[in-house]
Amino acid sequence: MSDTDARPDRTLRAEGLFNGRDLGGLPLRGGGTTPTGRVFRSESVDRLTPAGWQALHDAGIRTVVDLRAPSETAKDTGVRPDWLTTVVVDHDGLDDEPDFWSAYWETGLVGTPLYYGPHLDELPERTGAALGEVARAGAGGVLFHCAGGRDRTGIVALALLTIVGVEPEAIVDDHLVTVENAPALLASIGVPSNEGKIEALCAEHGTTVEGAFRSALDGFDLGRFVERSGLHTDDLEALRTFRAHVA
Repeated sequence: MSDTDARPDRTLRAEGLFNGRDLGGLPLRGGGTTPTGRVFRSESVDRLTPAGWQALHDAGIRTVVDLRAPSETAKDTGVRPDWLTTVVVDHDGLDDEPDFWSAYWETGLVGTPLYYGPHLDELPERTGAALGEVARAGAGGVLFHCAGGRDRTGIVALALLTIVGVEPEAIVDDHLVTVENAPALLASIGVPSNEGKIEALCAEHGTTVEGAFRSALDGFDLGRFVERSGLHTDDLEALRTFRAHVA
């Protein structure tokens, strides 16, 4: 695991969030870092307080890409400010892709990184749709999220940061921040940590949470993904430059 003491603090501090952060400041393969204030990730924003929403506004965020299913978004009770645009992309597609999901639900592997690689390979258009919304959002920063900001958000982040050219170790480390934040996030909604169960499932398959994520990243074929993702040339340029033309 990476040295946490050496990490830059990219936390998005907003009342009601426990797993929000700026994806800027990450080292690039060719030198330099990703621009700050343009793309963010988090868990669901439904529990943000008015002060939390103001923090997002102050951070420059103007668009949220929600990766949850309609059955999840229908349960939201929070009031969103009028300066925010929300776009929903059903990243899982549970109803549309039953053949894919049956194996992961039956084995309990949903919620582990063991399904990230297969999802990117077999359902690339799902992640492509999410990234397309990030690329084409209006001026201002974009935040993408699912429920816990871990799995669906983690898959989209893996693809995005690879497209941008972030150093692989930094992509792994960014995912591990989410793993570290998970107990506090669950505690905030009165749910015990399930980290032991997730690690045990990975151990049954001869790996760890970190190892499974590394394998998904190592096995991610960017060229194959781009060809099948539905992303256009302009989308890819916007993603590679972290939305330089609109941010």
